[in-house]
Amino acid sequence: MGPRDLARPYVAAFVSRFLQMLQYRTAALAGFATQCWWGGIKVMVFAAFYSGSAIAGAASSMTLAQAITYTWLAQGLLVLMPWLGDPEVAQAARTGAVAYDRLRPVDAYALWFARTAGWIAARLLPRVALMAAFAAVALPLVGLGDWAWQLPANAMAGAAFLLSVVLGLLLSTAMVMLLNVATTAALNERGIQAVATPVVIVFSGNLLPLALLPDAWQTALLVQPLAGLFDIPARLYFGQLSGAHALGALGLQCFWIVALVAFGRMAMGRTMRSLQVQGG
Repeated sequence: MGPRDLARPYVAAFVSRFLQMLQYRTAALAGFATQCWWGGIKVMVFAAFYSGSAIAGAASSMTLAQAITYTWLAQGLLVLMPWLGDPEVAQAARTGAVAYDRLRPVDAYALWFARTAGWIAARLLPRVALMAAFAAVALPLVGLGDWAWQLPANAMAGAAFLLSVVLGLLLSTAMVMLLNVATTAALNERGIQAVATPVVIVFSGNLLPLALLPDAWQTALLVQPLAGLFDIPARLYFGQLSGAHALGALGLQCFWIVALVAFGRMAMGRTMRSLQVQGG
């Protein structure tokens, strides 16, 4: 049995979950409309913030145009934020269907990882496309170019950004897998999500660009794993990280993917050994 045969069930799990989630077009449109609304509010907040004298120190690290683009990027990539576990896993844990995955002749962690990655990717791609059409194309056409999504710093920055987003998807999946394992152990996802949400919002840079936080915090903020979800891709997009620094940032994302996958596999193995199946 070759590598292709070994990978086939996981590829099939990813594709089937991806295609399943693409059917929820109304949910995607509703999410897009909500994100446009909140994106517009955040853009106006940044415009007011940058018009004051208090922004003088922060403006050197991020211009208003970059902050606006950052906002639209954040709205487009919002589903990368791992504040929710996979609802399919949560339902399986509550009903006892999780036992079926223990009986399949495949690696349970890899199977869940593939499904979760398909779930995230299918929600990500339509919203990014819709947000780009609105903020990068429609806004300039109606005379709101100053509030639009700007192009990356250069072609290399754009390529590094795309690669970083792919790594961000894998990193997000690894983090969601930790929520999945915790949900399986606790049989309830609400408390776990309540704790995860504020941490993810702040330290991913979704609430406020990490570049605008105090300079003394920048190194610690950059190396923590949540920065790889959005802050690092954004810095690459704006050309703030280039050359060796860009490679180092991409390497940091890879490091956290490997570390969190290893930790997740260990946690899942321990959870499954002591799992008490509910339902019947």
